[in-house]
Amino acid sequence: MRCTELRSRLHWLAGMALLSACSSPMVAPAPVVSAAPPRPGAPVTTATLATPGAARNWDELRLQAARRLVAANPEGTYVGTVPDMLLAIPVLEIELNRDGSIRRIEVMRKPTQALDTIEIAMDAVRRAAPFGDVSRLPKPWKFTETFLFNDVRKFKPRTLDN
Repeated sequence: MRCTELRSRLHWLAGMALLSACSSPMVAPAPVVSAAPPRPGAPVTTATLATPGAARNWDELRLQAARRLVAANPEGTYVGTVPDMLLAIPVLEIELNRDGSIRRIEVMRKPTQALDTIEIAMDAVRRAAPFGDVSRLPKPWKFTETFLFNDVRKFKPRTLDN
C-alpha cells in the first residue's frame, strides 16, 4: 500500500471516528474498586475490578470489555472526542477461555509508527481481564478491539466510539 493511500485511509478512519463520537451518547466506564495507575516499564499487575456480568451476546461482551479496558487503565486512556490525527491504531484479537480469562492475544494490525503502542495495548488487555463467563456464547470465544492512540500514547477503545 502506498504512503498516500495509507494516509487517506487513516484520515477517513479518524473522520469516521469523529462522526460517530458526535452522534453517540457518552459511555460511562465500568466502576473501579481499586486500581493503581500503571508506571511505564512496570510489570503488568491485575487491578481489582468489579466482577464482570454475564454477557448475552458478543456485542454486549465487547462493550463490557471496552469499559473494563478504560477502568483498568485510568492513566493510559482518554474519553471524549478522538483527535483528527492519531498516533497509532493497533488492532488486537483477544481469544478467551470459557471463564473469560485470556487464552491468546494476536496482533491483527500493526501500526507503521509507534510500535510500542502494541505492547501498551496488550498490557492494557491483560490488566482488564477476566472479561466474564463466555461459555454460553457461540464459539469461537474471541473478539477484536481497535485501540485509537493519541499523540501522548493514551488510547480509547474503538468500541466506545460507536
